Amino acid sequence: MTRELDPLPDQDDQEPPEPPGHIRNTSPGSVTAFALVGLVFGWAVRPVAIAWRGTAPTVGWLPVFALFFAAAVVCAVAWSTYRAIHHRHERLEPHHAVNRLVLAKACALAGAMVAGAYFGYALSWLGNTDSDLAKLRLTQSVLAGLAGVVVVAGALLLERACRVSRRD
Repeated sequence: MTRELDPLPDQDDQEPPEPPGHIRNTSPGSVTAFALVGLVFGWAVRPVAIAWRGTAPTVGWLPVFALFFAAAVVCAVAWSTYRAIHHRHERLEPHHAVNRLVLAKACALAGAMVAGAYFGYALSWLGNTDSDLAKLRLTQSVLAGLAGVVVVAGALLLERACRVSRRD
């Protein structure tokens, strides 16, 4: 028994237009909440690691440089986007604009958590800077935390650069 399928009607001209999307700005409260969660986690890493493994983890210079590199990339994308939209008055493709906006939001929240975690880890070393290794861990943690703050700042600038005026 053969069954014939009716072709689907042409729906290109029957679909209603999609409503314009809206993505809210990253709120200071959410950035602060992510930073506080990271701070608590970073502060707890040292005592938990000592209880579990007998020694505190090291930070190393590679994560510090990687975070500063990521911050430089986010800041460069923010600057490029700002110049393209607000100085040269170029129009971004919608998917490029959404990609940059999502990148900005993700980097702002992740950068806040990373900065909080490294500052929390540095905070756990504040009273124990007798040895050179403790001073090195404190220094590396503070620098990595500062790199996380630069990631957040670059991400918020990228989010700001993606804004267009209402008439556009």
